Amino acid sequence: MTDWIYDAQIWASLVTLTVMEIVLGIDNIVFISVIVGKLEAARAKRARQIGLFLALIFRVIMLIALAWLIGLTKPLFTLQGQEFSWRDLILLAGGLFLLFKATHEIHEGIEGPADDDASRGATATFASIIAQIIVIDMIFSVDSIVTAIGMAEHVEVMIAAVVISMAVMYVASGTISDFIQRHPTTKMLALSFLLLIGVALIADGIGFHIPRGYIYFSMAFAAGVETINILARRRSQPDD
Repeated sequence: MTDWIYDAQIWASLVTLTVMEIVLGIDNIVFISVIVGKLEAARAKRARQIGLFLALIFRVIMLIALAWLIGLTKPLFTLQGQEFSWRDLILLAGGLFLLFKATHEIHEGIEGPADDDASRGATATFASIIAQIIVIDMIFSVDSIVTAIGMAEHVEVMIAAVVISMAVMYVASGTISDFIQRHPTTKMLALSFLLLIGVALIADGIGFHIPRGYIYFSMAFAAGVETINILARRRSQPDD
């Protein structure tokens, strides 16, 4: 029963899959960090907890239902020579949702909220944020788990990797969210990341795969430049 403890291959697959899940979860962290910024600190923390808990539940359910999940990748119909599956349609819908949401948030950040938006109650705002987190959790869960299939032979290893990665994401999400709130310019940068991710999801949905390494390198480079700008502003403040 405990032979797996001494199996190096199982441990190697667990570590590899955990790292991959953390990397794939960056998209989710950025989205949650941006969207909960409209709430006060206590409610924002609660929204992050609910969002990441739901992400964990969705991923575990999909891992248990591997047969159903694999069925999502089977061609559903063909349009002008391009085959589309349920996964493709989900990625297309998710990409369009991210493009709409990021564009709306950028417009609101520059122009200010509309009068009808400003008059909404806190309860409605909290509920709408949770609903949006649920939608994007489902999109990212499908993409993440489909990518993970084949890297590990045991479902138990996959579930363990997902749980560990979600714990890391929970710790990181608070730090990232606080950082975005302290530095308003980073919110625009995060929203631009969401636009980039949305385009990548749409491209995947229509059969044009953009290697994630290119996307994550672009995000890391932009984040590095913004970090230098923040440090430069801090150094110049005492002289002002």
